Amino acid sequence: MLFVNPKTLFMKSIWFSRVNDEFGWLGNMAPYSIVFNGKTWRTSEALFQALRFEDESIREIIRSEKSPMGAKMKAKKLRNKMVVIPMSEQDVDNMKKCVRLKFDQNLNLRNELKRTGNALIFEDIGKRTGERHQFWGAKKVNEDEGCGFNMMGQILMELRNTYLIQDS
Repeated sequence: MLFVNPKTLFMKSIWFSRVNDEFGWLGNMAPYSIVFNGKTWRTSEALFQALRFEDESIREIIRSEKSPMGAKMKAKKLRNKMVVIPMSEQDVDNMKKCVRLKFDQNLNLRNELKRTGNALIFEDIGKRTGERHQFWGAKKVNEDEGCGFNMMGQILMELRNTYLIQDS
């Protein structure tokens, strides 16, 4: 079970990067399985990568990977067969779907997400500068400000707000 420090409720921002970090459970690489179309996926990252393909055999190859990074690398090797363009509207919709499934199916995570209160959530890209990194995350400028689009953080904050409204 996850326990968030009570001071989290008063934090202005939360930064996460690695699975083993205090808020690493927010990321797609965190080891929380989800079920989609009757199949179990080890992580939301694996499902997200697989949804970029229509070919069920490719999706199954990605699903069978033991680690989320393995799933990501497998998808990267097969990128010429992707039907969803990375960072496109469909890609963002797929990410929203995967994140929603993760938190809907893991109620302890849903509760922890709600406990983040109104803190800004950022996926910390560290020293990485690539377009996709700056799209999904942000480079830390200071504790409450990042440089990047931070789509993953936006998705998490939007979902948190949905849960807070639904559960009130």
